[in-house]
Amino acid sequence: MTDAPQTDAQAPTPPAPTSGPAPVPLLAPREGVPEVVAEPDGLSAVVAAFAAGTGPVAVDAERASGYRYGQRAYLVQLRREGAGTALVDPIGCGDLSALGEALADTEWVFHAASQDLPCLRDIGMTPAVLFDTELAGRLAGFARVGLGVMVEAVLGYQLEKGHSAVDWSTRPLPEPWLRYAALDVELLVDLRDALETELRDQGKLEWALEEFAAVAAAPPAPPRKDPWRRTSGMHKVRRRRQMAAVRELWTSRDELARERDLSPGKVLSDAAIVAAALAMPTDARAMAALPGFGHRVNRRMLARWQAAVDLARELPERELPQPGQGTTGPPPPRAWADKDPDAAARLTAARAAVTERAEELNLPQENLLTPDTVRRLCWEPPAEADAAAVDEALRQLGARDWQRRQTVPLLVEALAATS
Repeated sequence: MTDAPQTDAQAPTPPAPTSGPAPVPLLAPREGVPEVVAEPDGLSAVVAAFAAGTGPVAVDAERASGYRYGQRAYLVQLRREGAGTALVDPIGCGDLSALGEALADTEWVFHAASQDLPCLRDIGMTPAVLFDTELAGRLAGFARVGLGVMVEAVLGYQLEKGHSAVDWSTRPLPEPWLRYAALDVELLVDLRDALETELRDQGKLEWALEEFAAVAAAPPAPPRKDPWRRTSGMHKVRRRRQMAAVRELWTSRDELARERDLSPGKVLSDAAIVAAALAMPTDARAMAALPGFGHRVNRRMLARWQAAVDLARELPERELPQPGQGTTGPPPPRAWADKDPDAAARLTAARAAVTERAEELNLPQENLLTPDTVRRLCWEPPAEADAAAVDEALRQLGARDWQRRQTVPLLVEALAATS
């Protein structure tokens, strides 16, 4: 990019906090709590109704995180003008691709879309165009962007948020849970419309549309490399054979959790895995004495976990995992001063410039430019750090057009000052 800096928005005024009357509690959906659709014939009726509706469609999904294996959707909520609200059980209905196809040309409204898109894709629902009210709130400068807080601040209604962490795989779902689920989409389109106006007033609407398009177009995340390295407490494990024990225990736990459709943490805690890896017990009795392997773990399970530790103990040296292979990209910033003092100076200057610009624009620094993007640019800057080269480097790192317009001149200056 070689043209002069563009200023899409100049120091917008933060959204004013709501004042005046107390928020109105929203106790029930306008048309009442709909029956859950849990069979194909009912799904066909929902497809027809929503295809005939008008305007954007509010969409939400409920999972059973912490209870079941994976991130499967156990309830899908939708609301659209002319169709009302629908609660769809994807377990009973199976594939929902017909519903996704019926809404293919419609804007889907989410709150925190990235949380729901993976599980919706798995059941055949993928939006081409979306509006994310959480992301819109961040760009508009709201300090708190939870759905309940946003609805209260922007629309003056108070949502109940008491059932967000329940086990949505429960059947039948209790009526209070269903009411909560229906209310989650009751005002989502209203919130979308108000935030669109706010963003337009601040000169940020085009920014938001770029962000929404990027979210909608993002491919599914690839499987993590060596996911066992993310075991909580892994930093305590230093020796390679102990690392192998973590890997074998994690893998055995994951296989069992998948078989039983349980959250891995309900099968064996991360703390127990780390404790066993550090102790490397030689038999099930010693295993049973460790934290997390107490009296509630039966003998067969103790034998399973002991077998994993024994496998790690018997591995040849060449098959032991290497430390530090779970991450890619630059080293942790705290190590930069020793590894590359010039890169550390670049990072300090670039961070300060991006932070200052984010404050001027009244949005979070990570939404202006992600910390990872800044780190990667500063660790391996272009050979010629002019505007065009820096712009291309940011583009390769995934920065959107609006982000590059706001940050390229600042980053060129920061890189030049430390070269």
